[in-house]
This record gives sequence, structure tokens and C-alpha cells, in this order.
Amino acid sequence: MGASGHRMANEVELASLDLRYESFRLKQAALEERLLSSISQRGIEEPLEGVEVKEAQVLLNGFKRYRCARKLRLATAPYSSLGQDEAVAILSLLKISNNRSLSILEQAAFIAELKNGRRLNVAEIAADLCRSKSWVSMRLGLMAEMSDKVRHQLFAGAFPVYSYMYLIRQFMRMNGVKGEEIEEFVMAVSGHGLSVREVEQLAHGFFRGPESFRQEIRQGNLALPLERMRQVPRSADACSEFERVLLGDLELTQKYMQRVMGKSQDPRLQSRAFHAQCHLLTAGILSRSTAFCHTLRQLHDRNGQA
Repeated sequence: MGASGHRMANEVELASLDLRYESFRLKQAALEERLLSSISQRGIEEPLEGVEVKEAQVLLNGFKRYRCARKLRLATAPYSSLGQDEAVAILSLLKISNNRSLSILEQAAFIAELKNGRRLNVAEIAADLCRSKSWVSMRLGLMAEMSDKVRHQLFAGAFPVYSYMYLIRQFMRMNGVKGEEIEEFVMAVSGHGLSVREVEQLAHGFFRGPESFRQEIRQGNLALPLERMRQVPRSADACSEFERVLLGDLELTQKYMQRVMGKSQDPRLQSRAFHAQCHLLTAGILSRSTAFCHTLRQLHDRNGQA
């Protein structure tokens, strides 16, 4: 039985609830649609949960039920209080998050509120939740690396959370891919109802493809880039051994170009020995750059005509 099963539930007027934490919870349209059908038939079976703050009832858990009730024009709903202290109530909600299925993003949002809004440090949060400091720090880092615009799209359900967590964040760790570019991509493809697979295709094209591909995505013309990416096989198994080797060389070239660009401005590059050797190496690379780019352009144009 959940924690709310041990608390007395009272009826509360929906119009009186404070929704300041609504943006901390993910919106899931399909799940909410099913919940709406259930509530229309059986009513709200599990109480909403919140905290009493200065005579206001601040909702923490049950926003989907709240929105469904409003759509059905219900005036009241069962409500259970988690106490009169916001920090304690948030900690209580996090402690039972396994039962309530708080996602990692929702956990991260509440933990960031505890640290930044309630002035609890990492050690205090970890101790109160019986978690490790690394568990807390990882979630704080997740929110810190996310811009306000990206956060809004994720929590509003406009961009697939799975794609962000397990695909887009990997690009953030690649040299040369900046937070601004991540935000640009998320904003460009949000709200189009794309599948996880389609987001993956567009992301690979946006972060690894030519500027013309990125420009199409920036302008919201997603059909053509998606069609181009669908024509690219998921593996090189249909290629000859020589072709597979060249594809591998091209992947390494792109990888190391990004690494060199990301590291070349680092202030740690100071020693005289480094500068002397680097000068010789860069001279050799630059002497071949014109011929290399010409060859690469010919290869690119020939592939585009195939």
C-alpha cells in the first residue's frame, strides 16, 4: 500500500489547489487519455497529495488526475496532506518514488529544488533519502546541463524523454557539440510527434551531417531529411571489405576532427615541447588540406549522384 493509504483523505476544491510544481512532472498525453477514461467511469480512486503552506494547499503528486478531473468538470477530488513543510514533503515524495514511478527527470527536478530552493546540500539530501551522494549529484548534474527551453519541451511531452536521456546526452559528450546546438536541435524537432527512431535519425544527420542537412531541420522541413536518413543502411554489412574499411576511416576522420577542434583552444597547451612538435604536425596536415578537401568533395558529390 502507498504512503497515502495511511493518511486520511479529505475532499478538496480543485480550484483552490496551488499548481506551482506542475512543471516538475512530465506530461504524457497517451497515459493521461487512458486515465481520463478510467476517471470518467470510476472517479478518482487515489487521492491527490500536497503540502500545506501558509493556508494554501500546494499540489505535489496527482497532476494528471487533477487535469482529468478539470476536463470532466469535477469540482472536488480526494486529497491527502504530506505535511506543512515543503522540503519535508518533497523528501517524502522522493522516498516513495519507486512506488509512485517518478521518472529520473522528475526526481532530478525535485532534488534541484531541494538544493537551490530549499538550501539543502548534497550530503543532507543523500542522508534524508538514504541514497549515495553520487546518486544525488548525478541528478543535479542532469538538471544543470539542461537549458530552460530544453527542460520545458521535455516536461511538456513535446520531445521524447528516452531520446534525450539515451541519445542526445551522448552527443553532448562529443567534442565540438555545444549546449546551444543541443537546444537548437531539440527546439527544431519538438512538437512534431516524432518516434524515438525518427529523432535518432535526425540527430545523427544534424550533429554529423552536412550544413545543408542541419539547415533543413532548423527550418522545420523534417520530411526530406528523414527520407534521406531512411535510405542510409543501419550497418555496412552490404558493403565490400574495401568499402567497410573506407567507411571506418571516414568515421575516425570525423571523430578526430571533432576532438582536435575541441582541444586546440585548451589553455593547458603550454609546454615548449608540445608547441615544437605540434607546429611540425600541423604544417604537414595543412600542406595536404587543399588536396584532402578536394578529394573529399569529389567523393561526397559522387555519392550524392549514386
